[in-house]
Amino acid sequence: MRQCFSFKRFFIGILFFNVFMVSAAQAGIISTKQEIAIGQSAVKQIETQYKLVDDPVLQERVSKIGRRIAAVSDRPNLPYTFKVLDVDEVNAMALPGGFVYINKGLTDCMLTDDELAGIIGHEIGHIVKRHSMAQLEKTLGMAVLMGGLFGGREIGAEMIALNAIAAGYSRSDEREADKLGFEQSVKAGYNPYGSLIGLMKLAELNPDVKSDLFSDHPEAAERIKLMQQYLEKKHIYPTIIEDISTASAQVVDGSWSLPPIKISAEKLTPCYRAYLTAGRLYQIARQPDYSADHYILDTDGSNMSIYYDDNLLITLMPEDALAAGTTLEELTKKYVETLKKWRIDT
Repeated sequence: MRQCFSFKRFFIGILFFNVFMVSAAQAGIISTKQEIAIGQSAVKQIETQYKLVDDPVLQERVSKIGRRIAAVSDRPNLPYTFKVLDVDEVNAMALPGGFVYINKGLTDCMLTDDELAGIIGHEIGHIVKRHSMAQLEKTLGMAVLMGGLFGGREIGAEMIALNAIAAGYSRSDEREADKLGFEQSVKAGYNPYGSLIGLMKLAELNPDVKSDLFSDHPEAAERIKLMQQYLEKKHIYPTIIEDISTASAQVVDGSWSLPPIKISAEKLTPCYRAYLTAGRLYQIARQPDYSADHYILDTDGSNMSIYYDDNLLITLMPEDALAAGTTLEELTKKYVETLKKWRIDT
């Protein structure tokens, strides 16, 4: 049975409970030590109420991605932890002090490390910018002005605290976390299109399974548009062209292009496959010793994979060849020949 879980509602209780760890005199200047203490208290409550996924491989996968991104963030010295909760809802949560939880439902949706890195980078972005702490500091300041949340605990002050925290992250916070998630994940070496794919997948979720990650469709569309602008400003190329009429997508860089991708594979649409391929090309193009002679073919007996050294670019299937009206061998040959011309034609 699908579990019903709202990080926002749970976080309200956690933060309000931990407000009393901070004195009124310190409202507005919550220290890093206090921030970590609040997060640690929240960790105990979460892990008492919810089970962690009993899958060491998955836990290590998420933790490895998180540690790699946290190391290049602007707050690398926090005691970061990254854990997967056994919850089906597609959601994630960043606690104060560096404690990040990802629902199993989210890992099931984000199949590649690059997609997951964008989401984890987003959560680290909230921590780096102290979004929840800023909200709490603001709330504490208002409560103190109202007459002492910690003394008389007037109902009015408590309601201010609860209402402020219940509002969750602002749109500005979410967009800032998107930008940081993109920048941090790319800096850590992940595919630059991973963040965009993650946002697009979340926007496509059935409304019945949507979570706190997206508040409404117009905002989802705006965040995707902003992410595309970040990619353009960072000069991330190649990019892709999507043909809605044929449900295909093509990796392009100026006048150069790969054959169109028309088939979904491993739950990745043609659009997502094209974005991942474009991002991998961007990554290898940053290598100072790039050479067109380093493309390698490999097969599992059914599919053909194209690598640059040990970096996978794309896996082509018999279905790709059928959609292209040719054989898998010929399609693969065409891809490799086109790839070798890439930095010559662009």
